[in-house]
Amino acid sequence: MLSKSKQKIIVIGAGIGGLTAAALLAKRGYEVVVYDLAIVAGGCASTFKRRGFTFDVGATQVAGLESGGIHDRIFKELEIELPEATDCDPACAVFLPNETEPINVWRDRHKWKLERQRQFPNSEPFWNFLEDLFWRSWRFQSRDPILPPRNLWDVWQLVKALRIDTLATVPYTFSTVGDALRGFGLANDQRLRTFLDLQLKLYSQVNAEETALLYAATALAVSQTPLGLSHLKGSMQVLSDRLISSIERDGGKVLMQHQVSAIADHGKSKQVKVKNLRTGEIWWDEADHVVANVTVNNFVQLLGDAAPKGYVNRVENLKPAAVAFVVYLGVDRAAIPDGCPPHLQFLEAYEEAHKNNSCTKPHSLFVSVSKEGDGRAPEGKATIIASEFTDAAVWYGGEDYQELKKRFTERAIAQLSTYFYLNEQTIIHVEAATPQTFERYTGRDRGIVGGVGMRVSTFGPFGFANRTPIKNIWLVGDSTHPGEGTAGVSYSALTVVRQITM
Repeated sequence: MLSKSKQKIIVIGAGIGGLTAAALLAKRGYEVVVYDLAIVAGGCASTFKRRGFTFDVGATQVAGLESGGIHDRIFKELEIELPEATDCDPACAVFLPNETEPINVWRDRHKWKLERQRQFPNSEPFWNFLEDLFWRSWRFQSRDPILPPRNLWDVWQLVKALRIDTLATVPYTFSTVGDALRGFGLANDQRLRTFLDLQLKLYSQVNAEETALLYAATALAVSQTPLGLSHLKGSMQVLSDRLISSIERDGGKVLMQHQVSAIADHGKSKQVKVKNLRTGEIWWDEADHVVANVTVNNFVQLLGDAAPKGYVNRVENLKPAAVAFVVYLGVDRAAIPDGCPPHLQFLEAYEEAHKNNSCTKPHSLFVSVSKEGDGRAPEGKATIIASEFTDAAVWYGGEDYQELKKRFTERAIAQLSTYFYLNEQTIIHVEAATPQTFERYTGRDRGIVGGVGMRVSTFGPFGFANRTPIKNIWLVGDSTHPGEGTAGVSYSALTVVRQITM
C-alpha cells in the first residue's frame, strides 16, 4: 500500500476551493494535479482584461484575511504571503427604494450599532440576539468541526468543537431569520425586512424568510471587526496566482483548458476522463483520491451511473440555485461620485420595475467600484461591476439571447445612472455576462453562482458533506459547508485536506 505522501490526488476545478485543497495537499507531500476547462484559474473569483481595465468576474471582496482568519491560516501553512488589501468601510452602502441616504454597514461594531439603531428603531433586541448567536457559532466554527459528519472521525471532530455555550444555539437549528423577526415583533417592519433580504441574498442566495438563522447570524456579522471584508490590490486573481505558485513550488501541476467529463470508481483506484481542449486529446487519468471543486449538480453529472440514487434524488429535488447577470463598465473617474464606497446595493422601486419591465418584481443590483491605484483601471479611470440575481429559466427559455442581454444591460445602466454619472463621455467600455456566460467559462451547471442556498435544509448539519458516498471521492466548494465566498470554499478545502490526511 502506498504511503499517504506518495498517493496521487486529482483535483477537478481550479476555483479557490480546488486550488486551496491542491496547495495544502502538495505542501503535505502528495502528488497533485489540477484540471480546469478555463483559460484562467480562479473560477468565479477570476478576472479578465479589456482596454486597460481589469474586471473581477464575480467575487469582488474577501473575508478571512484577519489574523487567525481562514486565508491567514492557510497562507501561513503554505508559507506564502497574503495579498495586499484595504478594508471595506463601509462594507456596503445599501440604498432602499426612493431613498437617497444609504444604510452604511460600517466595519466598526459600535458605529454599525449606532447606524442600525438610527435606521431601524426598536430593532436592537433582534440585533443583539443575532450577535449573541454569532459569537457562540463563531467560537464553535473556530474549533474546526466537521459538518455534516459522515463517519466516526468526523463525529469526533464535531464533538471536540462543542462547548456548553454552543448548546445555546441548538434550539435555533431549524429556525429562519423570518422566524426571529416574528419572535421579536418585527414581522411587519418592511424596511428592515427589505434590508435583510438584500444583504442575505448576497451571502445565502435566499431571502430572510428562508435563510437559516444560524447562518445569517454569521453572514450579517462578517463585515465587522474583528473580522471584516477586504478589497484586494490588483484583482481577485492574486489569490489564485499565489495558490498556483505554491502548488507548483511543491511539485504539483495545474493544467488549464483541460476538461474533466466523468469520474469512475474502481475501488481503491479512481479515474477521471480528461480532454485537452487545445489538442482534442482524450484520456483517463488515475489517482488514489479525486477532489471535485464543482457544484453538486455538476458532481452527479460527473459520476453518471455511479452516483447513488438517493444522492441524485436529493440534488434533483433542490430548489433552483441562484444565477446572475453582470454588467462590467470601464469608465472615466469623473463618473464616480465623491466619497463613493467600494460596494453598494440598489433596489429598484416597485413603480419603476412595473413601468419599465411590465413585471411586479423589482430588481436589485450589487455594485463594486474600483479605487484609484488599486490596479483595476488606468489612472483617472475606474471599473464598475454590477450584478443582479436572475431566473435561469429566462436565459434558457428560448427568448432571443442577444436581445435579452441588450435589455438587461440597458436596464442595469439606467439603474446605475441614478447614482453614477454615466453618459457617452464617461462610459469607455461595456460588457455583460449572463448565466450562459458563466456556464461556458466556469463549467458550472446553468451558470450557478453561490452554491445551493442556505436554507435550513441545506445548511450545516443538513448540508452536502465533503465526504461523499463514494470512498476517496470528495466534494469542495460552495455547495458544501460553510457555503459561498473565498473564505467559505477555503474552509471546505481545509476540511477535505484534514479528512484525507487524518
